Amino acid sequence: MKRLIIAFVLMLSCALPATAGSMVNYTINGEAFEGYFTSPADNAPLVVIIHDWDGLTDYEITRANMLHELGYAAFAADLYGAGVRPTKTEDKRSQTQALYTNRERMRTLMYGALKVADKLGADTANAVAIGYCFGGASVLELARSGMPMKGFVSFHGGLTTPEGQGYADTNGFVLVLHGTADTAVTMQDFANLAVEMEEAGVAHEMTTYSGAPHAFTVIVSTRYHPEADRQSWARLIRFLGETLN
Repeated sequence: MKRLIIAFVLMLSCALPATAGSMVNYTINGEAFEGYFTSPADNAPLVVIIHDWDGLTDYEITRANMLHELGYAAFAADLYGAGVRPTKTEDKRSQTQALYTNRERMRTLMYGALKVADKLGADTANAVAIGYCFGGASVLELARSGMPMKGFVSFHGGLTTPEGQGYADTNGFVLVLHGTADTAVTMQDFANLAVEMEEAGVAHEMTTYSGAPHAFTVIVSTRYHPEADRQSWARLIRFLGETLN
């Protein structure tokens, strides 16, 4: 098992973020954004990636390239704006709060990113959205919006539903991958979401990983949990194989 974990970490750390695709400049309502797109072929099934609270970085690009190697197009969207890549905690918090308090803007930016991916040749009718931490919460926002995608995957994301919202309009399958040792997003939040989606009749699967804290997939973080990362990535790959044509 230790050899498998070491091999997985090496695979992640050796992935070169700029080899498979390219940065993409685009605009939404006149605002400039910079995403990353990679695809092994025209009209390939699409995975949209929503970034963590530090914005679109090499981490999301690495994940996009890993998906490219598996035969998927990947578009790492930018919800902050071109050049906005905060490094200080207070700046990261400010960027996320600006979107948490303006859910319509958050949805508009994700919808706009999907349109960009469509123009780039990806199959947006055969698509899944995934996100990490802030991105995981954003993906659940996309699910609640009624966007007709085949699936929504949250990795250690925020799980609380804003007041006045719900999952009645959700179209695709919801997959939640969470750390049991996460103190930022609690197991009570996890349970509440499970009940909420069951009551709404949403097809879903929710998994927790023992000992895994918040941000357990972030390779360069002190919170990185290689076994939970390996297991959750393997579940994502199975899910994509089950869900996308």
